[in-house]
Amino acid sequence: MASAREELEKDLEEVKELLKNATRKRTHDVLMAEKYKLEMEIKNLPPPKLKEDTMEEEKSPAGGYTVKINSYGWDQSDKFVKIYITLNGVQQLPAENVQVHFTERSFDLLVKNLNDKNYSMTFNNLLKPISVEGSSRKIKTDMILVLCRKKREEKWDCLTQVEKESKEKEKASYDTSDPGEGLMNLLKKMYAEGDDEMKRTINKAWVESREKQGKGDMPLDI
Repeated sequence: MASAREELEKDLEEVKELLKNATRKRTHDVLMAEKYKLEMEIKNLPPPKLKEDTMEEEKSPAGGYTVKINSYGWDQSDKFVKIYITLNGVQQLPAENVQVHFTERSFDLLVKNLNDKNYSMTFNNLLKPISVEGSSRKIKTDMILVLCRKKREEKWDCLTQVEKESKEKEKASYDTSDPGEGLMNLLKKMYAEGDDEMKRTINKAWVESREKQGKGDMPLDI
């Protein structure tokens, strides 16, 4: 899933794009206020770090537990996609207890017998092909680092094809050939997610805009 920072940066880019198409002063002011708000939120975010572990336990046939790892952090360089998984005490295990199986578009991680539990993580449909031979894992203090070697040295926007399709679907809801329609979609989103002051500001801008155009449309009612 996308991080909070990624979501805020994506929202900020949308606001900047729509500012280019804003012709009404009030609408421009609302968008500028939202731009400043997003910039401050991004500025005040803590540095990127690993997410807190959230894991699901499943009873295994052998009577122990297999824990599905649902939390991770990731980064990339020109040559590698790096996935960080936090597991307390993992460095105390024998190296053979931490296994990763790679294919060209997936990997499976299995950690055996850590505090009487097994831990697993599976990534299918990676965004781009990886080199099985060039990929590996490293065990650090309370952490496993999975290194997926890129077949081509190009930037990944996300980890999996599913994430990419989800982002494209969300973008499509705001990507329209009519700039006015795209602006209206964003204003509706800002109205729905904003506080009372933001809603009053947007409603006022809407009413003033309609009055100037001589139309009788009602204010936003979302």
